Amino acid sequence: MPKILVVEDDNAIVKNLCELLSSEGFAAEAAVNCSQAIEKLKNESYDLILLDVLLPDGNGFAVCAAAKELSAAPIIFLTASADEYSVVMGLDMGADDYIEKPYRPRELISRIRSVLRRSSAAMNVIVRGNVTVDLDKASVMKDGREVFLSALEYKLLLVFINNPKAVLTRSRLLNEIWDVAGDFVGDNTLTVYIKRLRNKIEDDPQNPKIILTVRGIGYRLGDE
Repeated sequence: MPKILVVEDDNAIVKNLCELLSSEGFAAEAAVNCSQAIEKLKNESYDLILLDVLLPDGNGFAVCAAAKELSAAPIIFLTASADEYSVVMGLDMGADDYIEKPYRPRELISRIRSVLRRSSAAMNVIVRGNVTVDLDKASVMKDGREVFLSALEYKLLLVFINNPKAVLTRSRLLNEIWDVAGDFVGDNTLTVYIKRLRNKIEDDPQNPKIILTVRGIGYRLGDE
């Protein structure tokens, strides 16, 4: 079920929009201002962000900039500010679409699905250095040769891929991979699986380039 973050300060719009998204098979969460939206992006993964421009503690452009650092989720601006400057600025910042309020529900859902399809197609194959992950085939290749990962190792790798700009704490990683193989996953187990994954995908596991350690915090995905 695609997960959508709705960033909007009007309670009535949030309620109606979340109900509409739910009825169409989406999971929706709401943030009412910039700071709450950014905090959610730091701690959760989303498939798409619906973003208002005018927010109580700033504007949606600041959230858009932060989202590009923290998430790979596509962004649709949904706002009454449809002047040319706002539209061009939003698109130049990397937004995927711009829909003016009041929106037509069927058109909105259609455009959400269109953006999700484009995003999914673009992200089906992920490349980091000499490692390629094909999400459709659930396969990992290194230097053109398949790398065989356990269920937990693959799930762990996907967490990093789905959060390409975020620093992931150990507690968040534990929550993400908990019980994926039917077993308890503890802190020591996480250390073991990080080491195993590095041994399989890094050229030099002692000096990793793909899964980096952020001292005192956790880990993050290396830059492309």
